[in-house]
Amino acid sequence: MPEVTIRYFAAARSAAGESSATAEATSISDLITTVSVDRPELARVLTICTFLLDGERATPTTPLHAGAQVDALPPFAGG
Repeated sequence: MPEVTIRYFAAARSAAGESSATAEATSISDLITTVSVDRPELARVLTICTFLLDGERATPTTPLHAGAQVDALPPFAGG
């Protein structure tokens, strides 16, 4: 299984309690499940996030490769 880095922003960072983490995952969906184990607030926030894989928009089924960087971007409010 490839090891990837996930970077958290805004509410995702707050829910995770850290700015980034590494995990082994084969897809965005798998990554969400892996980093959310025993962290219900993070799981909730990640369900509403947009994800970027190496700077390109990704979907839950997007496959991951070793060394990938995934950004978790929750909806932003304000103006």
